[in-house]
Amino acid sequence: MKRILIVGATSAIAMACARLWAAEGARFFLAARDAEKLAALAGDLRVRGADVASFQMDANDVAAHAGMIEQAFQAWQGLDIALIAHGTLPDQSACERDAALTLREFSTNGLSAIALLTSLANRFERQQGGALAVITSVAGDRGRPSNYVYGSAKAAVSVFCEGLRARLSRAGVALTDIRPGFVATPMTQGLPLPKRLTATPEAVAKRIVAGIARKADVLYAPFFWFPIMLAIRCIPGALFKRMKL
Repeated sequence: MKRILIVGATSAIAMACARLWAAEGARFFLAARDAEKLAALAGDLRVRGADVASFQMDANDVAAHAGMIEQAFQAWQGLDIALIAHGTLPDQSACERDAALTLREFSTNGLSAIALLTSLANRFERQQGGALAVITSVAGDRGRPSNYVYGSAKAAVSVFCEGLRARLSRAGVALTDIRPGFVATPMTQGLPLPKRLTATPEAVAKRIVAGIARKADVLYAPFFWFPIMLAIRCIPGALFKRMKL
C-alpha cells in the first residue's frame, strides 16, 4: 500500500493522479492552499476507499514546510512517494511591468518547489528509499518571449533536480522531473491552446503514475513533447530570437 504526499493536491493533474493511486489502495497526505477544495478532494478519495490526511498550506510559506512534512511522515509512518504539483501560470506582460510580481511568480513556480525538494530529499535520504516527483514544464526547456518568467522558474527547478537526483541515487531515492506540455486545466482556461497538442489531466496523470513507478528521471507528458522540445532546443539562437514563440 503506497503512502503518498501530494503538495498542490487540488490542481487538476494532481487530482487525476490521486484518483489513479486511490484505485491501487494508496494512503494520502494532501497539502493545498484552498481548504474547501482540499476537503472536497479528501472526501472524494475516501469514497474511493482511500485513507486520507490533509494539511492546509500555501506552498510559498516556506516556514510551514517542515511542520507539514513532519506530519506527513508521522501520519503513515513514512512515505513512499512525494509529488510536488502546485503552481501558477503568470501573466507575462504584467510581470514585465512589475518586478515584484515577477519575483512572486518565480517564487511560486520555482523557489517554493526547490525548498520543498530540499526538505523532502533529506527525509527520503534518511529512510534510504522512495520516490520524489515534481511537475515542471516543457516551458523550462528554452526561454520564450511569451512566457519566460514561468519558463525560467521551471528551468531552475529542472536544473536543481538534475543535481539532486545524482545525490539521491546513492541512497536509492528516485527523482522524476515531470514536464507536461499543454494541458486543459482551470489554469489554462481561456488560452488559445492548439487542440492537437493539448492533453487532458487524466491522460497526463496516467503517464505520471506510470513514470514514477518505473523511476523515470525526466518525463515528458504526453511523450510527443520530447521530440518537439528537442527540435526547439536545437534551433540556433540567432534564428530563435526572431521567432514568435
